[in-house]
Amino acid sequence: IPGPAAPGMRIRSLVRCRTCSLPPDNAMDGGAQQSSLWEPPGPGGTEQEGVPSERDGGEGPPEVKRSQPLFIHGSSRQLPEEEPRASSLPTIPNPFPELCSPSNSPILSSPALAQGSPREGTCHVVKVFGEDGACRSLEASAGTTARQLCETLVRRTRALQDHSWALVELHQHLALERCLEDHESVVEVQSSWPPGADSRFVFRKNFAKYELFKSNASLFPEVMVSSCLEANKSMAHSELIQNFLNSGSCPEVQGFLQLREAGRKVWKRFHFSLRRSGLYYSTKGTSKDPRHLQYFADLTESNIYYVTQGKKLYGTPTEFGFCIKPHKVRSGTKGLKLLCSEDEQSRSCWMAAFRLFKYGMQLYRNYQQAQARLSQPPWIGPTPLRSVSDNALVAMDFSGCTGRVIENPSEVLTVALEEAQAWRKKTTHRYSLPATCSSSPLSAAIHRTQPWFHGRISREDTQRLIGRQGLVDGVFLVRESQRNPKGFVLSLCHLQRVKHYLILPSEEEGRLYFTMDDGQTRFADLIQLVEFHQINRGILPCKLRHYCTCVAL
Repeated sequence: IPGPAAPGMRIRSLVRCRTCSLPPDNAMDGGAQQSSLWEPPGPGGTEQEGVPSERDGGEGPPEVKRSQPLFIHGSSRQLPEEEPRASSLPTIPNPFPELCSPSNSPILSSPALAQGSPREGTCHVVKVFGEDGACRSLEASAGTTARQLCETLVRRTRALQDHSWALVELHQHLALERCLEDHESVVEVQSSWPPGADSRFVFRKNFAKYELFKSNASLFPEVMVSSCLEANKSMAHSELIQNFLNSGSCPEVQGFLQLREAGRKVWKRFHFSLRRSGLYYSTKGTSKDPRHLQYFADLTESNIYYVTQGKKLYGTPTEFGFCIKPHKVRSGTKGLKLLCSEDEQSRSCWMAAFRLFKYGMQLYRNYQQAQARLSQPPWIGPTPLRSVSDNALVAMDFSGCTGRVIENPSEVLTVALEEAQAWRKKTTHRYSLPATCSSSPLSAAIHRTQPWFHGRISREDTQRLIGRQGLVDGVFLVRESQRNPKGFVLSLCHLQRVKHYLILPSEEEGRLYFTMDDGQTRFADLIQLVEFHQINRGILPCKLRHYCTCVAL
């Protein structure tokens, strides 16, 4: 529809798609408001001749093309007093009305409207890439948040829903990336990119997104917040950090960082301090004298990015670089404030502190909303809804000549447990314990269907994949060994380092098993090995908590 359309006209133009609901931006308590998502129907949902569609007032399935993008209504609402703002701005007569198209007005719009934030009610196309390079286009309103977009993609890819899915802003030409917060507007972030820049959104896991609220004591080491502990010696370190997080404030973080001088490729080591008034560095050692402290950056008007190829592009002393990019810097490296820490723990501490400093209590609310969504039951109402087939099931006993209905509840429970145990033994014998190694190819290859198995990838690709999805204790994957053609490798993250454990197959009395400790602990297949270490630590430094996975968009 050319030009701005009335709300009724917009809905009528998109009536060829079906709807489902997206949770609102402020649904901290599992809210009741909903926003619309337009999706194409599945197979078999094409329009037939003689069947009225929704556009004709009928109830038949609509016809839609697969190439049509999805549409997401944002949950942000415009205040009534803000509606006439555009019309109240002074209009400038256009000295060249003949250059205007018939659909445009011969009045020049205000520069603020042309270059400002996206207008409410307009639709924008957002392209999201997967880790495999595949792309999906979605049509979103200006109020669509990163959380809403992630939930849409989770449903479309049929992935497991949890709060670790994230939308990552990636600037490939600058080797910078950051994870968008759940409340950030996707369209607003995209509008800040310069035209023609090699920037994109990537949909992937980020297990470290809310790790600061789970293991805060390890994320904020005591040596980096010692200035706060001097005034609170009677309080434990973990308790002090938790008080900061509960109040939505940021602890005062300090430590040495490498700083790249502006306009030069020289890196110098300075002592930085993050205080309530901003980020400072000392020009004289670790001195905190106001005469030696220099104001470094305004974090509220900047975004913090990880540097992915620091040594190659910027000559960083280590691989643990990060960057403060002011909002006014749209393209190029000029104006970027490049920093580099000595290890991953120091960088993680600084990045978490910057997030708390910028977003404060909003970050904690995002975490609470994510926890509330996970604890919310998948059904609607106080009791789960049962299907007609479930209600029609009755317990039967066919052990005698004729069947009988079991009416005793305790006997029903006993029969159900016995049947489940018998089925478990049968499936275990069929798939997990083959009589010979060559007679059961399914047992030797059943792990290939698991999301934690990544096939033949190199050690370096494994390091990068786990690093991108979050260096959190318990993040793991299983891959084929490059040195041993019959072996496998369990790659596990612990203390922000990736460790690799060799899994070797062995045969005893005609049966195949897998082991990581020279046969002391044996497993029938890799699935059993992973499930065991998800419950028991065994020889590993920690349990298996999160598996790395890549979804196809």
